[in-house]
Amino acid sequence: MADKRDYYEILGVSKDATEAELKKAYRKMAVKYHPDQNPDNKEAEEKFKEVNEAYEVLSDPQKKAQYDQFGHAAFEQGGAGGGFYGQGFDMGDLGDIFGSMFGFGGFGGGTRKNGPRRGSDINVNIQLSFEEAAFGCTKEISVSILDECEACHGTGAKPGTHAESCPRCNGTGQERFVQQSMFGAVTSVRTCSQCHGTGKIVKDPCNTCRGTGKVKKTKKYEVNIPKGIDNGQTIRLANKGEVGENGGGYGDLLVTVYVQPDRVFIRKGFDVYCDVPITFVQAALGGEVTIKTIDGEQKYTIKPGTQPETVVTLRGVGIPNLRNPKVRGNQIVTLKVKIPTDMSERQKDLLRQFYQGEAAPAQENRSSSEEKKSFSEKMKGLFKE
Repeated sequence: MADKRDYYEILGVSKDATEAELKKAYRKMAVKYHPDQNPDNKEAEEKFKEVNEAYEVLSDPQKKAQYDQFGHAAFEQGGAGGGFYGQGFDMGDLGDIFGSMFGFGGFGGGTRKNGPRRGSDINVNIQLSFEEAAFGCTKEISVSILDECEACHGTGAKPGTHAESCPRCNGTGQERFVQQSMFGAVTSVRTCSQCHGTGKIVKDPCNTCRGTGKVKKTKKYEVNIPKGIDNGQTIRLANKGEVGENGGGYGDLLVTVYVQPDRVFIRKGFDVYCDVPITFVQAALGGEVTIKTIDGEQKYTIKPGTQPETVVTLRGVGIPNLRNPKVRGNQIVTLKVKIPTDMSERQKDLLRQFYQGEAAPAQENRSSSEEKKSFSEKMKGLFKE
């Protein structure tokens, strides 16, 4: 994937280009490198494929979102669709573009419905725990899809027979009509009314698929969940969707993950946020507390005089980065000071002594260091965690 050029760079547009700007740029590049304009030019042919592959991804909102987030890695489980000569490109798009520019009805005399068409994508959702999303896992999923009928191998004809070419359209899937107009004879094209655009007639249909060439199947797949995936993100498994038409490739399986909330942690980007309660004695005098992280428990020493809502950053113990799992976010901890609501009279007396000692004028005699230490020990003993 490292050798692939950036799709935006290929089309010469910015990442915030509008749909109209993408299409305009694509038209320009498609005309420049079209095989008809560059006969026997292998370099132009490769660039033409490259341009179509880029446009196929960037013109699809879902694929564009995946590419913007993961780059070419979004399509590592099967490729981006193969461009103009591959299974994922719609010939009709190119026909509309060249037809509007040069004034003819579709690429090659009209978009043929009996040409290869890619199968439909399948969308499924899976639930992940907070830890599964953070550290990755493998999930097995079952999907119900339309697949090729094994009995007739997708032809729709009963085994031992075959589909025949439509006599009305001669297998083109289109009917042509010549009409007279003020500009002379005008040829119009429409879908064949007999074969409905398939170009074929099945006289003896397959009993298994009833002539459709497709049957419902349940398939199981293992999905590798990458470390650091977030709620709502989608994993694309190329060619795991439904079967195409007339030799067209399979669609894709799009797996969207939903991460269950955690009782302790909240995720923001690759950082993890949590609250840790401490006693007001710990806040005042300092001490050691145990902080839960997604890796386990970690000891932390609180400084004397820690104020309520103090924020502590534990570096490198957050969520692994999706692009580079070796890099991790941080854990942001807010120290919440707990104020006891059921103090005994002895505890209250000690707090009053503390307050009175703080309020005394500087010139008054104060307790000795031994007395202060004794007072601190009393405080610690009375106000346990």
